Amino acid sequence: MSVRTRSWLRAGLVLAAVVLVDQVAKAAVRGSVMVGEEDSMLPGITLVHVRNSGVAFGAFAGGGIVVVVLVAGALAALLAYFVTHLDRRLVWLPTGLLLGGSLGNIIDRVRDGAVTDFIKLPHWPAFNVADMAITFGVLALVWVLEQSERDHGSARRAR
Repeated sequence: MSVRTRSWLRAGLVLAAVVLVDQVAKAAVRGSVMVGEEDSMLPGITLVHVRNSGVAFGAFAGGGIVVVVLVAGALAALLAYFVTHLDRRLVWLPTGLLLGGSLGNIIDRVRDGAVTDFIKLPHWPAFNVADMAITFGVLALVWVLEQSERDHGSARRAR
């Protein structure tokens, strides 16, 4: 199996895992916690049921087409980068995390008109599994880009 095929397969598996865990967790919250209800789980972590019609932290709430354009543009840029850098080490990880997280939230928007958020930390807006995948995906993408730049710089100096 080629490196490119493995990258697609791995990204797809991460994407599927993120969507599965995200949707199962959200369904559990929708089925057991009333909208607006809060329940302290652990010190500093509260289980809530919030409906978010915006993007990150409720920005552009009710933004409709603005949200669609922002999400579509970001996903198109990510896919373009992935397709042109399939041989880059670990590029499949941030791609799978970002696509899986985005798809998990898109499913909510299409089905319910808003995203279900349910984890609340002190002084921080509520979020969900998809949001965590997106956050870790961004961090992983930065790391992959930094590693690629470092590797590329080392190769130039070796010449």
